[in-house]
Amino acid sequence: MNLLKEFALNDKCSYLKDKEQTTHYKIIDNCDASHCQELIERGYRRFGKMYFRPICSTCQECQSIKIDVASFEFSKSQRRVIKKGEKLKSYIQVPTLTQEHLTLFNKYHLYMKDKKEWEFQETTAQHYYNSFVNGHSNFGYEVLYFDGDKLIGVDLIDILEDGISSIYFYYDPDYTQFSLGKLSLYNQIKFAKKSNKKWIYLGYYVQECPSLSYKAHYKPYITLNGRPSEYEDFNWS
Repeated sequence: MNLLKEFALNDKCSYLKDKEQTTHYKIIDNCDASHCQELIERGYRRFGKMYFRPICSTCQECQSIKIDVASFEFSKSQRRVIKKGEKLKSYIQVPTLTQEHLTLFNKYHLYMKDKKEWEFQETTAQHYYNSFVNGHSNFGYEVLYFDGDKLIGVDLIDILEDGISSIYFYYDPDYTQFSLGKLSLYNQIKFAKKSNKKWIYLGYYVQECPSLSYKAHYKPYITLNGRPSEYEDFNWS
C-alpha cells in the first residue's frame, strides 16, 4: 500500500441543499483488501484509488450503514423482484470500460436529472476509469446485467473478508419494470449468504436525502458510531 495523497476539501454538500460539506480524502495506490476493509469499517467509501468520508464539524446527517446478512429475510415482494429478475442474465468480473458502459452511464444520469434533479455532466472514458475501474486490486468487481445481448445494468462492488461494499449501481431506465436497483441489492445479499459474509456495507444513509434515505428500508441494519481514525477501534450499533 502506498498513500499518494491525503487532504480535506470544503464544498457544496452532495446530499443536502443549502449546506456545505467537509470531506477527508485518501488516494491510495495498491491498497489491499485488508486495508480497504479497515477503511470501510470506519466510514470511508471507495471510488477508484480514492477513499473518502465526510468530516463535517456541525453536521452528523451522513450515517454509515450496513445490513446484517444472516438476519435478513426476504419479503414476498422482494422475492417477486428476484423471480422476475431470473429472466435476465448476469455476470461477475473485474471492472471494465466499454462504450456500452459509458452510454448506459450517461443515459441513467440524464434520467436521474429529470427524475430527481441530479446535476448532469456527461462522463468521459478517463473519468469513468478513474472512478470505477482503477484501484480495484483483487477485491473490486462489477456485476453486469443483460437482456439478451443488451447491457442494462452495472453493479460495482468490493468483495471484502467479512462482507460486500456497495459502490455504485446504474441501469437502463427503459427497464424499470425489473426494479434493477432493488434486484442488484437482493443479489448481493443472496451472494453474501452463500459466501458466509456478515455484512452489506451500503455507504451513507441521509434521512432527508431521497437518493439515500431508502437504505433504512433494508432491515436489520446497524450504523457506525462517530468517525474513528485508522488508529482507533470502531463500533457499530
